[in-house]
Amino acid sequence: MQDKRIQYLTRLAVFVAVTLVMAYTPLGYLRTPGLEITFLMIPVTVGAIVLGPAAGAILGGVFGLTSFFQCLDGSSWFGATLLSINPVSTCILCLVPRILAGLLPGLLFSALGRRRGLGFCAAAALLGPVMNTVLFVGGLGLLFFHTDFIQEMAAGAPFLAFCVAFVGVQGVVEAAACCLISTPVAKALLHVNWSLGRRTA
Repeated sequence: MQDKRIQYLTRLAVFVAVTLVMAYTPLGYLRTPGLEITFLMIPVTVGAIVLGPAAGAILGGVFGLTSFFQCLDGSSWFGATLLSINPVSTCILCLVPRILAGLLPGLLFSALGRRRGLGFCAAAALLGPVMNTVLFVGGLGLLFFHTDFIQEMAAGAPFLAFCVAFVGVQGVVEAAACCLISTPVAKALLHVNWSLGRRTA
């Protein structure tokens, strides 16, 4: 039992390290004027599938913390602007959607049945970035839609229309990239885990 716990924590630490490396290198973000596309849901989702919902939530929390730190150091102009408006709401927006976006794919994959096919991996891999986008944009609207900054971006559009428009290309690219990369990686890691389990059984 102790060996399994050590193995679990070691694997979780590897996923945390990958998430941190991606967060602070060009691997994690594609930044253009007015648009920030993140690929950090890839290690978060793979970790959730391979290690379970709790690991997904932890990795999502790590992602959220790096996002909040980028608001603090100004490397994210959008996040820095939100931070200047309301630091508490910005912290909530950075953390809560990412934790849930890591937790939910793990729960879905556990419910579908672990190690039961590429399609189950794909479903969980797609859910992660979709929930990250939906929860983040929904939280942005709920917490900041009333502010002058977001009202200027919305240009008079109602709340729902703003959320849909804000998702746009960003949500599609993130979801496609995460699903296409996370699915085969997660499936391969699950196969390795299963094979090692059989050898040691």
